[in-house]
Amino acid sequence: MNFLKKILIFTLLVALPKITSAQCAMCRAVLESDADGGAAEGINDGIMYLMIWPYLLIGGVGFLIYRMLRKSANN
Repeated sequence: MNFLKKILIFTLLVALPKITSAQCAMCRAVLESDADGGAAEGINDGIMYLMIWPYLLIGGVGFLIYRMLRKSANN
């Protein structure tokens, strides 16, 4: 069961950026005037790259806390 939870969480983390690729209303209005859509795709990619760092930092801290608690529970 634990293995299935890990696979589900991993799948959601991989699929979530594809589901949530959007931008604010002002960016959308400016980028809709672009004919080929290249700028819009670039903005979306930039937003996703900027968003990943807080999640990695929080995940890293959470993992360290988990390891610390698991180590103290084993002693």
